[in-house]
Amino acid sequence: MKITIVTVCYNSGKTIGHTLQSVKEQTHNDIEHIIIDGGSKDDTLSIIFAEGAHVSKLVSEPDNGIYDAMNKGIALATGEIVGFINADDFYASPNVLATVAAAFAKSGADSCFGDLCYVSQVDPTRTVRYWRSADFVPGSFEKSWCPPHPTFFVRRSVYQRLGGFDLSFKIAADFELMARYLEAARISSHYIPEVLVKMRLGGTTNRSLSNIFKQNAEIRRALSKNGLRSSLVSFVLNKLVSRAIQFVRRPA
Repeated sequence: MKITIVTVCYNSGKTIGHTLQSVKEQTHNDIEHIIIDGGSKDDTLSIIFAEGAHVSKLVSEPDNGIYDAMNKGIALATGEIVGFINADDFYASPNVLATVAAAFAKSGADSCFGDLCYVSQVDPTRTVRYWRSADFVPGSFEKSWCPPHPTFFVRRSVYQRLGGFDLSFKIAADFELMARYLEAARISSHYIPEVLVKMRLGGTTNRSLSNIFKQNAEIRRALSKNGLRSSLVSFVLNKLVSRAIQFVRRPA
């Protein structure tokens, strides 16, 4: 089973090497790694050329944001399964993609997802937050639940049928896509109860209070677009509670 991994990056010289190594070390034997670079001005490209012998395709050109770059990666993908690993992220073990392939083969599902750990930028071995997912239950998105997007693997045929990221969303297009797929289209899914990805703290939606407010506004618009309803108060409360639990809970 061929798995396409898309990495989107821009001026990611500090972390892209770790991401490349993480994909290179995977034990699964049929991986297509596509890198979409936004025209980096630092040493990102030189690191990719030096350490990315396994990279299948590299595009470096200006884009209209992270989700436009992700759509470019989807368009270039040839694998049966498509997943994303960002330039600040890395796989929790060398067996992650083998586990994902086995889950698809056994379940026959349209999508698979698992858990994610947020780690310290200074010390990536230190877990700061643990995002434990769960089996998808219809209506969960209205209660602020969604899988961690870097752990969300989908059959390429689903992208071809339902479309990619909606570029009218600048911060929460990943939430909208997953809501569209799981809630509106009801694609089948399978939960893998283990940590698949580790993400360094400091992503687009974690950098400022302004972005957090913008993300919440976009999430509510994403729910409305896909025929879902949620009380603002209950949605925010559910999100705050689940976020607080992530800081306390740790992987087994």
